Amino acid sequence: MIRFECDYTEGAHPRIIERLAATNLEQTPGYGVDEYCERARGYIKEACNAPDADVHFLVGGTQANTVVIKSILRPHQGVLCAATGHINCHETGAIEAMGHKVLGIVNDDGKLRAEQIRKAYDDHWNDATHEHIVQPGMVYISHPTENGTTYTKSELTAISQVCRELGLPLFMDGARMGYGVMAQGADLTLADIANLCDVFYIGGTKVGALFGEAVVITKPELKKDFRYFIKQHGGMLAKGRLLGIQFDVLFEDGLYFEISKHAVEQAMRIRSAFAAKGVKMRYDSMTNQQFPILSDEVLAKLGEKYAYSFWEKMDDTTSAVRFCTSWATKTEAVDELLADIDRVL
Repeated sequence: MIRFECDYTEGAHPRIIERLAATNLEQTPGYGVDEYCERARGYIKEACNAPDADVHFLVGGTQANTVVIKSILRPHQGVLCAATGHINCHETGAIEAMGHKVLGIVNDDGKLRAEQIRKAYDDHWNDATHEHIVQPGMVYISHPTENGTTYTKSELTAISQVCRELGLPLFMDGARMGYGVMAQGADLTLADIANLCDVFYIGGTKVGALFGEAVVITKPELKKDFRYFIKQHGGMLAKGRLLGIQFDVLFEDGLYFEISKHAVEQAMRIRSAFAAKGVKMRYDSMTNQQFPILSDEVLAKLGEKYAYSFWEKMDDTTSAVRFCTSWATKTEAVDELLADIDRVL
């Protein structure tokens, strides 16, 4: 079985494994205050052109999302999010379990718009009973979105402007950040994201690391006591250097961007193969996630050899599915898929 259902089926980039093995018996302080974490922080600040940012390493994406959101919101507040957003659909109610409501905004492509944020905010405060309703306290977006769509610099600039005008901290989930930054036609850089968002994270779990995410806080008011929140909510790793070493390797010479580009290039090959057969895509994704709409008959044939993710039923005989490449996807595996696409379609 050749697996295309997600981007975390493999372990870690060999260079990370080598570095972990080479440093295995070294003694370092715990909890992320070691030299490897500090060096990785420096590389990330440089990549983001954000020398004054705070960088924290957490063990996973759910922990990053929950800790960041919990650290920002007051008890009576919720987080504005696309209805299809990860925290609304794929976190098993983690945000709600901490006592905060996810305020979903209906959309089709997974992206929030500045005008939607303003409307949700205005709708709350214009309601005469607003004191009886969960108050919007921040905004969550992801880049790329759950549907593989990405924000342009102009779109993120508009969102940032309205959030700052309304006093809503802007948080970007970057679990697949590398694939978004390296997406075909992308004009949004890490430096842009650092400039326009108050807090975001750079995902390692899905982009070459064994595990781990790097939370970057640029807004001074959000920095205070953040490590307390990490510890309290289970996101702090005692052997923190294991996280620092991984991000040190990913960012010391641009490996993060190199392997992200590889995944996107392989996904574009898959996209082109389906397009050549007249297959429509559910979402216009230029990232490592592709969403072809295929007949159940074709899906059954492809499923004999390839693992993919079911996304949604389109009608009685067709479904949208996801073929997802990763930093480690082999060119030969995509070659086989392309040959079978040509055969079954």
